[in-house]
Amino acid sequence: MRVEFFGVRGSTPCDGPSVSRYGGNTSCVVVEAPGESPLILDLGTGLRGYGCGLEAQGRAGGFEGAALLTHLHWDHIQGLPFFGPVSTGGGALDVYGPPYHDATLSEAFAGVMCPPYFPVRPGDLAGTVRFHDVGSDAFAVGGYEIRSGWVPHTGPTLGFRIEVAGVSVVYVPDHGSAFGRGGEGTVPQAVLDLCAGADLLIHDAQYTHEEQEAKARFGHCTVEYAVEVARRSGVRGLALFHHDPAHSDALVDALAALAAERAAHAGGFEVVAAHEGLVLGVSAGSGAVGPMPAVAGATSS
Repeated sequence: MRVEFFGVRGSTPCDGPSVSRYGGNTSCVVVEAPGESPLILDLGTGLRGYGCGLEAQGRAGGFEGAALLTHLHWDHIQGLPFFGPVSTGGGALDVYGPPYHDATLSEAFAGVMCPPYFPVRPGDLAGTVRFHDVGSDAFAVGGYEIRSGWVPHTGPTLGFRIEVAGVSVVYVPDHGSAFGRGGEGTVPQAVLDLCAGADLLIHDAQYTHEEQEAKARFGHCTVEYAVEVARRSGVRGLALFHHDPAHSDALVDALAALAAERAAHAGGFEVVAAHEGLVLGVSAGSGAVGPMPAVAGATSS
């Protein structure tokens, strides 16, 4: 699989020279595999840049793809009305995500994409968006085999496992845990089952310990906890994700170094801090998470 990061921040977009290397857009990752349509992970503000790239390549008008939406917080949905292939083009997007209590996914989007919060309703988009409610499920999207599972956060939140041709990528961008500095604490068994043996785990790594202690109610975790999830589930590669908007590039560098040091003592799996524009080539059993070119034959329609 080819995995490209278009937005890696959590909570809110940010800008400025101190965050320019990692980028300031919120959660959006695109997965491609040979012969398959694109699979978008979350609809944060990074989705706009993905759409702009498709438009520049003349690939937007006939776009057909799917999105896996973890939950309905702003930083994970704000990009949808700015995604050119469906906002102004004739593309089609199937969105799979959790309903919110008594509201279906479609109803939830209709409730936020409307005046006075936003001038464009889902039905006003030029393209086609179809919403599909999922919970703890297993389903197929083209040749991708998807497994979704509930993850502790704030409100109904899913993690996703994507498999195709023996390659597995797990996406858990928002995961709350009160995990101790010394490694004490538990990881929910459902999360370990979802992540088990994955070739790449993309995981929440928003807080330092001091921040986590003060902001536990926001439902995120530390870099150390992300490493522990990776260790306990036996993954081959870990991408640190959902960086705090207040974290400078230098701080993310330091947290990534800490994670790599811990990983080296925990089985030697590879660690990378995700940044906008990072492309990872993921193959079965390789554990390689270094930047790689596009997978030959990957399609966007």
